[in-house]
Amino acid sequence: MRVFVTGGTGAIGGYAVPALTGAGHAVTALARSDTKAEVLRAQGATPVVVSLFDRDALTAAFAGHDAVVNLATALPSTTTFIFRSAWKACDRVRIKGSSAVVDAAIRARIPRLIQESVVMIYADGGHEWITEDHPVDDFSITRGNHAAEASARRFADTGGCATVLRFGVFYGRGAANSEQIVDLARHHIGFAAGRGDTYMSSIHLADAAEAVVAALSCPGGTYNIVDDNPVTKHHYAQACADAVGVKMWIAAPGRLGLLLGDRLASLTRSLRVSNARFRAAADWRPRFPSVREGYRAMAQTS
Repeated sequence: MRVFVTGGTGAIGGYAVPALTGAGHAVTALARSDTKAEVLRAQGATPVVVSLFDRDALTAAFAGHDAVVNLATALPSTTTFIFRSAWKACDRVRIKGSSAVVDAAIRARIPRLIQESVVMIYADGGHEWITEDHPVDDFSITRGNHAAEASARRFADTGGCATVLRFGVFYGRGAANSEQIVDLARHHIGFAAGRGDTYMSSIHLADAAEAVVAALSCPGGTYNIVDDNPVTKHHYAQACADAVGVKMWIAAPGRLGLLLGDRLASLTRSLRVSNARFRAAADWRPRFPSVREGYRAMAQTS
């Protein structure tokens, strides 16, 4: 296929672009600088300098492609994550950017669209398994994801094949949050937001990228992209400590994270998410069944 990727130089894009070219697809990717354009060329993609918000330019750039993969995001840093103002750029990308991408894809008569989203929009599920039919929640930092998913549904309403991939918490080299979590573990501090017996669903960036490739040949719809075995917050912290071979002395922020309310709700709630629907629909299964194996592999390459 001829595939156009937005967000091709971001955390997941840095894995998805080489995965797509490695699978034999001809990839064009949006670049915002000469440096990023060179990175894309080295991965076998053709860079295009165009604004994510310029509908006319996007329409011209999309012409002749078989699919558009929208991975564009602008997540705040881990040090500013809890501040609502830090999400302004991300909201703009996910709300206005995703709308522009869909408008351009419709104009260019693109048959297939893949839109990135996150499992953190689900309501707390306790210890129950969460499928794609589980109720979603609406709080401040989910605004962008709900808008991006709505844009994908609008694409489907025109007759296109729209696929929404709800990813778990990213980790792996290139995911700044997980690199900092590994550094904390080396200092005997385990990251656990909320109660230790609540669940956190994750996905290694390499597995997320392979899911993007697999989604090009599966039916449209909404799919959870998480590993096979979500773990509790306590076991998540323990997996990081085990990966670097140290004893965990303290887990933080723990229950104190609950005091931040919606500002940290995406991490403090319990999300035991199932990937069964995507595994049944696509030729995909995660290389790392859980963070236990994934963080071990990550630590060995650091």
